[in-house]
Amino acid sequence: MSAMNQQSDTALEVVVVPRTHDLGDQFIVRRALPSKQRRMVGPFVFLDQMGPHVFSAGQGLDVRPHPHIGLATVTYLLDGEIMHRDSLGTVQSIRPGAVNWMSAGKGIVHSERTALDQRQAGSSLFGLQCWVALPRELEETEPAFSHTSASELPVVEGEGATARVIAGRFFGQASPAPASSPLFYVDLQLQPGARLAMPSEYAEQALYIVDGSLDLGRDGSFGAGQLLVLKPGATLTLAGGGSGARVMLLGGEPMDGPRYLTWNFVSSSVERIEQAKADWKAQAFPPVAGETEFIPLPDSPDKPVHYP
Repeated sequence: MSAMNQQSDTALEVVVVPRTHDLGDQFIVRRALPSKQRRMVGPFVFLDQMGPHVFSAGQGLDVRPHPHIGLATVTYLLDGEIMHRDSLGTVQSIRPGAVNWMSAGKGIVHSERTALDQRQAGSSLFGLQCWVALPRELEETEPAFSHTSASELPVVEGEGATARVIAGRFFGQASPAPASSPLFYVDLQLQPGARLAMPSEYAEQALYIVDGSLDLGRDGSFGAGQLLVLKPGATLTLAGGGSGARVMLLGGEPMDGPRYLTWNFVSSSVERIEQAKADWKAQAFPPVAGETEFIPLPDSPDKPVHYP
């Protein structure tokens, strides 16, 4: 990465280099949100990149049942397949280009695993998962799950650029995924040298480089695995580097007040998070059918962190 231009008129507010975690077998997860530099962008309070990784025969992803409150998980794959199961009785395979939107509301439990048939011969996995904080009036609603296939998501194409609107509204197109607040989440692919103007449609906007490199002109060039948070009202032109670029565009309007986050829980109330921790420890959340395992509450879960 070249350092971003130090001119005062830079479009960038901060550049976040994600922390990396090895989950075993060299399966790397990169966490861009939350970070010390930036806690959230619009309603997005969490952004993980999974892989890319190749599982050997007999191996696979095994995220045991775990709970959520006060947020929606947004899972989007670039390669591979994940089997989602939840306490609503949902059993849904997610494949590249589709989106799983799970609204936790007052409480849901889910697992994410590599299916048996994928496990037998070995498989690959590359994707992203975001958490979107729910508006206060929806934090205690009934949980819900929605799957939107790749063919249902609007795509905008032209001059070496392809943009798939995963959630929310951007580039004049709206995803059918059930976003509950003003936001956008877009999968943008740029051919080498292709250019695209990124408009300022929301108060908080960012872009996460998944693959390749991005040339931002006076602001510099940036490689994969970086989250670039834009200044409010900033517009800029994105240009694909020598091998092109794949970039996730994300953001939205600021939340309706602060949020707290600890472990897998998000809420506008510290007391509500403490109750969720006690409920999970007592196994008072609804179970996931067919699952006998679960992720226990950490012995010393972090104190709720105030957002933003």
